[in-house]
Amino acid sequence: MRDYNKMRWVTKITKMLGCKYPLIQGAFSFFGTADLAAPVSDAGGFGIITAHNFTPEGLRDEIIRAKSMTNNPFGVNFTVMPRTSADFVETPRDYKKYIDVVIDEGIKTCFTSAYKAKEIGERLKDNEINWIHKCAIMKHALKAEKDGADAVVIVGLEGTGYKNPIQNTTMINMVMANRLLRIPFIAAGGIGDARGFLGSLAMGAEAVYMGTAFMATKECPIPENFKRDMIVKQDCFDPKMYERLYHHKLKDSGTPSMAVGVIDDILTAKEFIEKIMKDAEGMLRRLGFNSDCFDTTNI
Repeated sequence: MRDYNKMRWVTKITKMLGCKYPLIQGAFSFFGTADLAAPVSDAGGFGIITAHNFTPEGLRDEIIRAKSMTNNPFGVNFTVMPRTSADFVETPRDYKKYIDVVIDEGIKTCFTSAYKAKEIGERLKDNEINWIHKCAIMKHALKAEKDGADAVVIVGLEGTGYKNPIQNTTMINMVMANRLLRIPFIAAGGIGDARGFLGSLAMGAEAVYMGTAFMATKECPIPENFKRDMIVKQDCFDPKMYERLYHHKLKDSGTPSMAVGVIDDILTAKEFIEKIMKDAEGMLRRLGFNSDCFDTTNI
């Protein structure tokens, strides 16, 4: 049997982020820490620490901890809330102090999500930090591009997290992003295996962003029974799960994305990433792809 996982993967996003594979770990509230981000980056993916899980100085300590665990690059995510929102009023966030920390600690890529982030993005770019904005609809992706984002993550309806009433599916997002955007886009929403990964790249995505799939890894600091339930109890064909995902009933819910349909075991981050990349290369080889490098930068 041929030993796959020898191919080089080059995309606009791997070049921008400096990672080996175009595979990004989703940003998580509560458990988006170095415990997961560092192993993901160490295995060739791109890990993300979520800033609002910490105070500014706590974020500094967490970045330093991640650096002690990997020599590979990782990013920081800012969950942006409007100042009038209940979440912001309850827990005010001084984004300037958080940004000072990422600048001081030499972080080269930051993500923003949840709300418009032009001011944050401008400060990041003024300090030569890549700014990638995560959004749910094409209108917001186009606005992020106009505001100067270097790339966008577009989350399809199949993904978990907060929903937009006019959010579209992951496939439609990719089709329209190819038609409308000039900056690179990263696919997200219900992707959890090599077929979803490779299919997204074939449809024009420069990387894939996975949340639920990384929740099922051994390093993810969530209860083991929740990970096991994702494999044993969660059914992507369950009408109740369908209703929660597609009818905007996810607030305060532990519902994972449709990626649960392809999660079969609890692996380490390294094992999971290697499986994705090995399976993806195997599919390309069986389709007759003979190059040792999968390169999307000239497409």
